[in-house]
Amino acid sequence: MRPLDLKNNKITVGELMDHPGARAVFQKRFPMVMKHPLLGAARTVTLEQVLAFAQAYVPPKKINETLNDLRRA
Repeated sequence: MRPLDLKNNKITVGELMDHPGARAVFQKRFPMVMKHPLLGAARTVTLEQVLAFAQAYVPPKKINETLNDLRRA
């Protein structure tokens, strides 16, 4: 299996949600986000934009572990 190309973090939330492996990573690490009603509206947001926002709320270790999991998804 080939690693998921995060496109230098330019991959969109929609692309990640359409990828079963990536979706499973988010479901495991951030189940509350997966239930958020605005998730569908965020489909055009890039991973880079999500990371910029998440840094204020998510510890760096969890972000790095999630990115590593996504690359292997």
